Amino acid sequence: MVLNSITWTVKPEIFSLGPISVRYYGLCFAIAFMLGYHILERMFKSEKIPLPWLEKLFIYVVLGTIAGARLGHVFFYGWDYYSQNIGEILMVWKGGLASHGGAIGVITAVIIFSKKISKTNPLWTLDRLAVPVALAAFFIRLGNLFNSEIYGHPTDKPWAFRFVDNMYQWIHLNAEPIFTAPSHPTQLYEGLAYLALFGLLMYMYWKTDAKERTGLLFGVYLIGIFVSRFFIEFVKNNQEDFEADMALNMGQWLSIPFILVGVYLIYQSTKVKIAKK
Repeated sequence: MVLNSITWTVKPEIFSLGPISVRYYGLCFAIAFMLGYHILERMFKSEKIPLPWLEKLFIYVVLGTIAGARLGHVFFYGWDYYSQNIGEILMVWKGGLASHGGAIGVITAVIIFSKKISKTNPLWTLDRLAVPVALAAFFIRLGNLFNSEIYGHPTDKPWAFRFVDNMYQWIHLNAEPIFTAPSHPTQLYEGLAYLALFGLLMYMYWKTDAKERTGLLFGVYLIGIFVSRFFIEFVKNNQEDFEADMALNMGQWLSIPFILVGVYLIYQSTKVKIAKK
């Protein structure tokens, strides 16, 4: 029997302790950071880079990711609301993170780290950081799936998902679930694209001279992440009402500068002369 769609009834919360709840989204974030730390530790050891740098870089990146992703959501998608509710900007637990803002936050954090701690070209750090961040992007989209959010347009594809549309009432008020029309699981589309990118970057780092070509790994990362995002946006629901009249939605417009920077970095990396060993 061929399925016409997949009914997704996984609740976002793993368990609750009074007012505190542990959610799959937070678990995915935690796993992403732990695996990322382990991957970078292997890289640093293989290149004989001081491990204390890693501990400080980890702190910079965590803070940069959260601050950037939150401010990205506030300014790119919700400024009309937050400009009237300034006090809610810091309420990250209420939801609202933007991946483009997270990318800007990470880049800013790495620039500060490179100036204050490693005294190296920020691209040197970004090349190495790109590998685990691609894996983290996969886990974040997996978290979005558990939250039943940022899914796509209705479709008749056999892998379409039916999500619970009245999540709060279903979980907290014991209401019968109301399901969306079968829709594109764009969280999985993006997540699988990012997982493939992670595999490519791991291969390039460990099996080629890519890490010696400054900007190459980070350039490939930018193109892999944001080209995937750009095209998947065509089948994804808009996040905000104001995007309805736009030729390209906000996510697509924000992706274009990152793609162009990626192309430039790859081009520049081809000019790097590798010393013969």
